[in-house]
Amino acid sequence: MSDSIFETAMAQLGKALQYYSIDTESELRLQTPRATYTASIPVRMDDGSLKVFQGYRVRYNDLLGPTKGGIRFHPGVTLDEVKSLAFWMTFKCAVVGIPYGGGKGGVTVNPKELSLLEIERLSRGYMSAIADFIGPNVDIPAPDVYTNSMIMGWMVDEYSNITREFTPSIITGKPIALGGSRGREDATGRGGFYALEAMKEKLGLGSKPLTIAVQGFGNVGYHFANLAAQHGHKIVAVSDSKGAIYKKDGLDPESVHKLKQQSRELKAAYCKDSVCEIVEHDTMTNEELLELDVDVLAPAALENVITKDNAKNIKAKAIVELANGPTSPEADEILFEKGIDVVPDILANAGGVTVSYFEWVQNRAGYYWEEADVHDKLKIIIDKAAKEVMDLKDEHNTNLRTCAYIAALRRINEAVKAKGTRQNFSSGS
Repeated sequence: MSDSIFETAMAQLGKALQYYSIDTESELRLQTPRATYTASIPVRMDDGSLKVFQGYRVRYNDLLGPTKGGIRFHPGVTLDEVKSLAFWMTFKCAVVGIPYGGGKGGVTVNPKELSLLEIERLSRGYMSAIADFIGPNVDIPAPDVYTNSMIMGWMVDEYSNITREFTPSIITGKPIALGGSRGREDATGRGGFYALEAMKEKLGLGSKPLTIAVQGFGNVGYHFANLAAQHGHKIVAVSDSKGAIYKKDGLDPESVHKLKQQSRELKAAYCKDSVCEIVEHDTMTNEELLELDVDVLAPAALENVITKDNAKNIKAKAIVELANGPTSPEADEILFEKGIDVVPDILANAGGVTVSYFEWVQNRAGYYWEEADVHDKLKIIIDKAAKEVMDLKDEHNTNLRTCAYIAALRRINEAVKAKGTRQNFSSGS
């Protein structure tokens, strides 16, 4: 298997096409991106020197609406990765039925090595580079790995300066004061939690409290873990890039998160007000966390962490993919043979783009919803998509990823046919 993430994405599409046939023209449109943009971004550093960073933006498919997708700042960003993520966004939007296509962007940079002022200059420089490539009716960016609401605020401000008008609908995931939506901060983790709750009984997990391990304790992993703990589930392990912590009796995600914000270290803790006390816990590697004997494993970091090399050692009863592309196609086959269900990324982490859609709608209407309304609307959409995917699993007797792709393909195929295909224009038709 190639190291290309895009080839992994194409393999997932190919598997779905074995179960659901689409028009040849639909398939052709899904094999290549609509448009790709590459830019060099010069940034003046704090010491007066100049550095040039590589930036990308891909609009993959706009059959269902303007493209939508996050911007990540990470040293591993490549065009192959951004193109693959834009492809997955196409299916993520389609599977939950929101009127978007798929897009993605990124800059090859280690933001941990930059000051806050340098990150602001980079953010504004990136937006300046892509301003003619995006638009509220064309392509709407959002936060992703190592970007956040503050960075989105800088970007919307830069775009507004360029266009000479305040345009909040150009980007989502913004601060509330700049037109952001309530409920956006925890939306991806919350959507993953809603998907798990909607599917757990059909996945054979029953209605009892579950044991859960979360690989990746950033924004998404934290909110998923915290919601699960609030609803009675036991979070036994969490990890960051440095390693993992484990506690058989369960961790308090809120206290762990609070201590990490204070000390930048991942430790089990009990926090009361501003005082956090370390509690007894074990440490382990990220690799060991993936192989824990738990009810649910939730990979919430980066791509390709579950591969053919470690899939045989996975003991979880189910996997909820909070990250994009954490499971390779070979691992998918192994897990399916072992009877381990994988709630796929294009469903499990679609909460973020769904609430981004809500933010875009609110920006365009100039009317903003209460947080409870956002949560309720998100739950309705995720529950509906989860039921559709589970029904397709009963119909086709294949893995959940393929079923999610089938649900998305139905909508994309209908859009292609609605615009006309060869069948419409052939002689004698």
